[in-house]
Amino acid sequence: MIMTRKRRKLPARYAAVLSPLVLSLLMTFIVSFISTLKSLGLHPALPAIWLAAWGLSWLVAFPTLLLVLPVVRRIIGWLCESAVP
Repeated sequence: MIMTRKRRKLPARYAAVLSPLVLSLLMTFIVSFISTLKSLGLHPALPAIWLAAWGLSWLVAFPTLLLVLPVVRRIIGWLCESAVP
């Protein structure tokens, strides 16, 4: 018999902060890489410059998402019907 250990999850109340956290990390990671690569090309210092650009962009993106997300949710609620009948 294979024993599997159940992974503990965070309570649902953390989703409101974790969602913009993960979104900002992934979004800025990809966008800053593309932007840095386009600016520098395949430069030997690309990884170091990209990580510095990513860190700065994430410092701006995460608080921005926290502030803007409630407004976005209201706009989406205005544009789309509710999923609950």
